[in-house]
Amino acid sequence: MRVTFLGTGAVGGVPLYGCDCPACERARGDPRHVRRPSSALVESGGTRVLIDAGLMDLHERFPPGSLDAIVLTHYHADHVQGLLHMRWGRGAAIPVFGPPDSEGCADLFKHPGLLAFETARKFAPFEVKGLHFTPLPLIHSKPTLGYAIEDGRGGRFAYLTDTLGLPPGTMGFLQGWGAFEMALDCTFPPRDEPRNHNDWHLARRLATEAGARLTWLTHIGHELDAWRIAEGADTPPGVAVAGDGDIVEISAGDR
Repeated sequence: MRVTFLGTGAVGGVPLYGCDCPACERARGDPRHVRRPSSALVESGGTRVLIDAGLMDLHERFPPGSLDAIVLTHYHADHVQGLLHMRWGRGAAIPVFGPPDSEGCADLFKHPGLLAFETARKFAPFEVKGLHFTPLPLIHSKPTLGYAIEDGRGGRFAYLTDTLGLPPGTMGFLQGWGAFEMALDCTFPPRDEPRNHNDWHLARRLATEAGARLTWLTHIGHELDAWRIAEGADTPPGVAVAGDGDIVEISAGDR
């Protein structure tokens, strides 16, 4: 199973409009440090599934027929805005799985176009052409799900954003899941009271408690990048900071 981080930024991205902090200035001068809306592409055996749809050029990146499904963590605009254009296209319907949310985003439910919305339920597995997804509840300001993904050959990857901490049921699932890697929300530098998203310290603690072989921090805000520049903060063993375009190969293995 291959996971490509298409975007690793929090809402507003990096560089943030109008901001002159060191992280934003660095990103303006070097595209390697740009962070677009958090999203990922999961590929296995010819199956291609997009996780979240905040990139505004989805209709250019993915020609008709190139995606088997889209899986949404939640319906905040920075995770679905790319669908507002794509839905008016022509061709075969694209399955779109997302959490139960009667409001959704804008009028996507009312005018879905070629998007075939299906509701994902917590801990109720579903399959997309050989890729197995188990929705895991997260803690956010809108109904939100993470996904535990298995490729049928022992490769396991969890995608967990946006969230502040992890519910006991989700943590218990991960701790009993076996060998896996994961992407985890880490929006803020250390804060006394983070809201809606993990900060640096909480994300690192969750990574240790969940027992992932390797945790990729994503959904990163410009403040965290600026703090890391100022502090020279390194990641501990088993934790890495994801960047746009990073590719992870997931294989079977023991903890």
